[in-house]
Amino acid sequence: MKTNWTTIDGIREALTARKLKARELTTDFYIKINRRNPELNAYLELSPERAYAQADKIDALIAAGKPLPPLGGVPVAIKDVLSTRGITTTCGSKILENYVPPYDATAVARLEQAGAIILGKTNCDEFAMGSSNENSAYGAVKNPVAMDRVPGGSSGGSAAAVAAGLAVASLGTDTGGSIRQPGALCGIPAMMGSYGRVSRYGLIAFASSLDRIGPFANNVKDVAAILQTIAGRDPNDSTSTTAPVPVYTEEITKPVKGLRIGIPGDYFAEGMDSGVRNKVEKGIELLKRLGCEPVEIRMPHTDYAIATYYIIATAEASSNLARYDGVRYGLRVDDPTLIGMYRKTRGAGFGAEVKRRIVLGTYVLSAGYYDAYYLKGQKVRTLIAQDFRDAFEKVDAIVTPTSPIPAFKLGEKTDDPLKMYLADIYTVTGSLAGIPGISVPCGKVAGALPVGLQLFGPAFGESRILQLAYAFEQAGGADL
Repeated sequence: MKTNWTTIDGIREALTARKLKARELTTDFYIKINRRNPELNAYLELSPERAYAQADKIDALIAAGKPLPPLGGVPVAIKDVLSTRGITTTCGSKILENYVPPYDATAVARLEQAGAIILGKTNCDEFAMGSSNENSAYGAVKNPVAMDRVPGGSSGGSAAAVAAGLAVASLGTDTGGSIRQPGALCGIPAMMGSYGRVSRYGLIAFASSLDRIGPFANNVKDVAAILQTIAGRDPNDSTSTTAPVPVYTEEITKPVKGLRIGIPGDYFAEGMDSGVRNKVEKGIELLKRLGCEPVEIRMPHTDYAIATYYIIATAEASSNLARYDGVRYGLRVDDPTLIGMYRKTRGAGFGAEVKRRIVLGTYVLSAGYYDAYYLKGQKVRTLIAQDFRDAFEKVDAIVTPTSPIPAFKLGEKTDDPLKMYLADIYTVTGSLAGIPGISVPCGKVAGALPVGLQLFGPAFGESRILQLAYAFEQAGGADL
């Protein structure tokens, strides 16, 4: 009997009705992965032993007539910057090509405790640094929607795996847009919760004040279910919030009529693809038909966001990546001198983009430049966050494009890092402000290339943007 294997509800229904076994489902996904992954390059490592052990536990629960846990039997994929006990975790880098963590990231552990089946680790830009997933030491990921295009980055493998049907859901990380942008480019919902909503324990750091973990799925309800599972206080992460976690899967069905949506003119400036603009404007019209009230708002410091982000993120990267020295773990290239060993190890282990960001970050932190760059960047970050706080006094959510352009061709921007950085213009603002954001599909341009509509909410206002995203999805927003 045909079953819906793309959603959590479909899998739960098939398992509880005993139309399907978790082991059979896991096998089916591995068959699909083995068939499609060689061309997509979405997965770097598979974990069948762990997956089948979990599947057998789920099947035993069903056989005993016991209730399924919330994610019982749901096949998921994990971005390769999240630690997984006993499974190679490379961060897409040669410097960690043989690193096997002895523990699980909290988000991974919570997924498994909820019954999810971990299929394997997904490809990503090296140390999550990139907007196209072309910076991985293990090759670029291709967009399953258009194989000559990028899937977005840095969580491109996680987005591609779900969009191609090689996982029902996945985890990515977002530092400046690395969940939302690939979600938009691959045509699936993708969410970044507020800073502190999800524990970062076990996330191998890029920029500690910006990094966040979040879900990809085939629909907004599943995004809500995954976020609900991984969210909440963790004693292993002092930056995780003590704020209670709402039941997001119930919150999403609340009516949106009367909600005020902010439309920032600063996000609709020149440089946006005309087709993307058209689809996002249609998306705003759809929200108006659903009863939302549009309010024009100003975000005056938006123009400074890219520069601010690339000062703060690179500075934190320079500090965090100093630990890769060839002494404690990871790659080691021997040399008679300590400095020589550092130089050769890092030279061989890090790719060009990671080296570029380390150099930039070291420069802005250096004596004589700290006040001019890093300190000033932190002050502007405060102004950007204040723009959002001021806006949320007038509106319930803010609507913007996710990306100014649809998925671009592989290799199109690799020779121009600045052009690549500018693709993050609509996502880095929310990252700097620490607020939640979600991208939902909003039609397609050029026949097949998906467009994403981005919704921002106030800090710990995930319920509100999930509610809007769900209403938008149910009203046919993906087909605009």
